[in-house]
Amino acid sequence: MGRPSKRTREIAKDLIALKAYSVKEAIDILKKCPAVKFDQSIDISLKIGVDPRRSDQHVRGTVSLPNGTGKTLKIVVFARGDKIKEALAAGADYAGNDELFDKVNAGWTDFDAVIATPDMMRDVGKLGKVLGPRGMMPTPKTGTVTTDVTKAVQELKAGKIEFKLDRHGVINVAVGKLSFAADLLVENIAAFLLAVQRAKPATAKGHYLKLMHLSSTMGPGLKIDSRDLDIA
Repeated sequence: MGRPSKRTREIAKDLIALKAYSVKEAIDILKKCPAVKFDQSIDISLKIGVDPRRSDQHVRGTVSLPNGTGKTLKIVVFARGDKIKEALAAGADYAGNDELFDKVNAGWTDFDAVIATPDMMRDVGKLGKVLGPRGMMPTPKTGTVTTDVTKAVQELKAGKIEFKLDRHGVINVAVGKLSFAADLLVENIAAFLLAVQRAKPATAKGHYLKLMHLSSTMGPGLKIDSRDLDIA
């Protein structure tokens, strides 16, 4: 194994092995890590106390982060007629039907989110091989299959994110940028935790929010004190 880089050594010297930090402490540590040449994301990895193999214990939902994500999303809307004009007026980057469908079906993926009107889902469903692996298939549950394309586009542009459990029982999301003021990141994290709490399955037993790590794109993963999971 090679020797750790200078940047890695700089980060490690300020960390205490196995310590659990408050959310505020973790944010402060990540902000003090040696800088890189881009604005890093602040990411959460949250272990949930459910059995992901059980269909009645899936955890999935959306949350509008009060301070946005700091990321400018490219949004595709599948629609027909006046809904195309409505989507573009609301801020969608691309809107259309057959030609757009063919482009995506051919492998084009230069976008971050997909919205569709209900009448388009028969065709959009055929794009599963492209959209599915990227977690972009529109669904009514997340508000991305809707006739109100204006609302859907504006909410995504403003910082609405989707969260869902993976097969390991973990939710991974980005909740802002390292450049955000610490209090704005705390507000976003609190909103996320509250949304996950509200999405708790009725069949879930025992400790629900079990373990959380906070990290930046190029920074360490910091364990969060379990008492701070009640931040919501």
